[in-house]
Amino acid sequence: MTEDPKKYKINDYLNQLNVREYRMAVQIIPKILGVSLNTFHNYRNILWNSTQDIPYEKVVMFEQLFDMRSGELINNSISVKKLKDLFQSGTQLLEEGEERPR
Repeated sequence: MTEDPKKYKINDYLNQLNVREYRMAVQIIPKILGVSLNTFHNYRNILWNSTQDIPYEKVVMFEQLFDMRSGELINNSISVKKLKDLFQSGTQLLEEGEERPR
């Protein structure tokens, strides 16, 4: 049986610690984040397809605590087109007779 993928790499990071460090981290991290132990555990268990999320400020704090680059905590990549490219597409659509946004 495989475990459902988590949205964030929190458990991956914690599981690399030795037992002593892990126990300390579980006590220290919620205090640094300013959340309850229960909320911290909820953050750890958010599934990839869940609408539940961690506030951005807390994500940044996790990344700094775990010495990760910005955007590295998320367990999957998210990609969207650049806004300028969408402007180009929108301009082409408008030129083709699409209704103009109001």
